[in-house]
Amino acid sequence: METKEIQVNSIEELTQAAKDLLAFCESEKKMAFYGEMGAGKTTFIQAVCQQLNSTDKASSPTYALINEYYSDAKTSIFHMDLYRLKNIAEALDIGIEDYLYNDNYCLIEWPQVIEPLLENHVKVKMETLGGTTRKISLEKHS
Repeated sequence: METKEIQVNSIEELTQAAKDLLAFCESEKKMAFYGEMGAGKTTFIQAVCQQLNSTDKASSPTYALINEYYSDAKTSIFHMDLYRLKNIAEALDIGIEDYLYNDNYCLIEWPQVIEPLLENHVKVKMETLGGTTRKISLEKHS
């Protein structure tokens, strides 16, 4: 399993961290973001969307569950927040497989409930080290 660690000391460093994440992913477009509440998952996803040339402003899909953004290449980026799902059946009811098994980007916050469905993806674990400092651990899963 391929791994990498990135340390971010300020919000300004997220742009480079997003570039590093996308370089690490290579052609992999499914990313599962783990971290406690307030670790910065949504903020980091905003930086990733900017690097994917999204023409939309990324925001938390906590209540909608899934937001769709577009890149300037007219491809879709799906941003999911699965915090409110209680089990995998609820994920299947919203058609999660349609998002996971296509060629679009899927940036998934709180992916624990759908882990059995995740195939090739990059696990992005965010840890708060204090203040604005974060450790971002990346793991490729194939």
